[in-house]
Amino acid sequence: MTHRIEVLYEDNHILALNKPCGLLTQPSRFSGDSLEDRAKAMIKESRGKPGNVFLHAVHRLDRVTSGIALFSLTGKSLSRMNEQMRRNEVTRIYHAVITGDLPAEQGVLEHFLRHSHLRSVTAGANDPGAKKALLRYRSLARQGRLVLVEVTLETGRYHQIRAQLSAAGCPVVGDSLYGSAAAYVEGGVALHHRRMEFVHPVRRDRVIVEADYPAEWPVYPDSESLS
Repeated sequence: MTHRIEVLYEDNHILALNKPCGLLTQPSRFSGDSLEDRAKAMIKESRGKPGNVFLHAVHRLDRVTSGIALFSLTGKSLSRMNEQMRRNEVTRIYHAVITGDLPAEQGVLEHFLRHSHLRSVTAGANDPGAKKALLRYRSLARQGRLVLVEVTLETGRYHQIRAQLSAAGCPVVGDSLYGSAAAYVEGGVALHHRRMEFVHPVRRDRVIVEADYPAEWPVYPDSESLS
């Protein structure tokens, strides 16, 4: 039986799904299930396609992360979406629930990160393998010791949001890999790809996709305003 995934946007060129945490975006040799596999099965069923389905991820979400996952359904749309990603023309907004206090209610975090043993660690600018990581954030709500922040990515590094928030002393809830002692749902962390904006690869109009929070999400924007 095919597990149904929430469709956020679909046409003949692109497909956006609301990925649950704990599920890989793309298949690996270590896992027999992925969002990509489920999406292909869904397309075959809904469109009556008997053969192979062309479906490729435009970007990848970490297994522990939930929210918008965008796929291309044609080679042309994949090429054009990849070009937008390379030019940093795609707006990617994430919401994260953290513990701790960031330097200000809104600001910029800038680090140099390098990949080390399945995680990203801070590094010096001239260290081998170090890449600049930049994000913008603003605090949205507070509930006890938990703070909901909105993050806009300016670069796309491995585990970037998780690593940078941890480096700032504010790990994402549930993210034990980056130092969080706070509990979240098994197999996930409180990081959600909330909103995505881009130019449609064929029609060339502006597309905005938004994903609702998962049921287990701990802090909502109206919990306690910080403004």
